[in-house]
Amino acid sequence: MSEVGLHLGSGKVRELYALDDERLLLTASDRISTFDVILPTEIPDKGRVLTGLSAFWFARTSELVPNHLLALREDGRSLECRRLEMLPIEVVVRGYLAGSGWKDYVATGSVCGHALPAGLCESDRLPLALVTPATKAESGHDENIDAAAAAALVGADLYAEVERIALALYRFAAAHAERRGIIVADTKLELGLDADGTLVLGDEVLTPDSSRFWSASEYVPGGPQPSFDKQYARDYCESLGWDKLDPGPELPAVVVVGTRTRYVEAFELLTGIAFADYLADPQVVLR
Repeated sequence: MSEVGLHLGSGKVRELYALDDERLLLTASDRISTFDVILPTEIPDKGRVLTGLSAFWFARTSELVPNHLLALREDGRSLECRRLEMLPIEVVVRGYLAGSGWKDYVATGSVCGHALPAGLCESDRLPLALVTPATKAESGHDENIDAAAAAALVGADLYAEVERIALALYRFAAAHAERRGIIVADTKLELGLDADGTLVLGDEVLTPDSSRFWSASEYVPGGPQPSFDKQYARDYCESLGWDKLDPGPELPAVVVVGTRTRYVEAFELLTGIAFADYLADPQVVLR
């Protein structure tokens, strides 16, 4: 690989390098985590799926909100990005009642302070898409908060703009995905401020690691849905009776292949590009 720079840190999936005072390099590994534990088994090409999909969406949403992408490298797993001052919150836009949102609804009848109608089922489409904020945890789970708490952290005006941008991105992506046979049930977004104080979309965007993608043809509300993400690996880990503490279990070949297949299928359905074509020329997702 060409210029790498000073290693700044490692996340569950990504390695972060400083190229200079204004640029960072984000490299997505093939690591997979379940229940916040990095598993000893990698999923081949997972990092390239995350990078390629993020670049695809960055290229198509720049008119909705500026983003941090400067260049996509030829390895297909590294993004050159501009430095941002990331907000201390992230937001999840929820179009459907699933995951922690479903658990909150069962317990309280609301999701992060948003009151919802009674009688909704798991995986139901929500009357309106909701923006639900969370604080960022250095390790472990992020903590869901309500809009008032988020506004207290970043300022009311800035949080209102975050909500507006998040909803615009979700609506754009959900409409695109629907045409490709995929439901975007929810998606996590992270934004930061550039040197001029402008809100900029950062991190990854609309990938199987940051979103819940369902097959529109298989969608039946009333329970969990098959998804194009690591749920397949997560279900295997749960079946073992694992205590969800480090170290995590090894994944057998059948689970590795099944998980990779789901990631690649999400890439191909959403982009309309053969994954082999992306491997041969990553720039294809930017055109």
